[in-house]
Amino acid sequence: MATMRPLGRDRCLELLASVPVGRVVFSMRALPAIRPVNHLVDGSTIVIRSNLGGALASAATQSGGVVVAYEADTFDLDGHTGWTVVVTGAARLVLDPVRQARYERLLRPWVDEPMNCVIGIDCDLVTGYELAAAAV
Repeated sequence: MATMRPLGRDRCLELLASVPVGRVVFSMRALPAIRPVNHLVDGSTIVIRSNLGGALASAATQSGGVVVAYEADTFDLDGHTGWTVVVTGAARLVLDPVRQARYERLLRPWVDEPMNCVIGIDCDLVTGYELAAAAV
């Protein structure tokens, strides 16, 4: 048995930065869509790469961006321990050429497709939970 306890914002962002992959959740044709992506965390921004022709990148070009959720987790299936973090915020294209070039150097896409844009996700709402082994 495990106990579940909430995590603070700083710990959530620290855990999120400790893993290379998460899932971005966005609306596509009025329905939820989920895509696995690799990421990096820069302060209170999650950075991912995408394709300008893709649904998420198209939505992120809107004025003010588009609201998305981003989730990452790690679990030990044998020990029944782990954590999960969910971030909700606006996703926008990174248009500053200096920041864009920096993120392109730091974040190599895992998929063999053209990833010609950088998207930043604001960490407006950050929640997380840790599953810890229960005291015996």
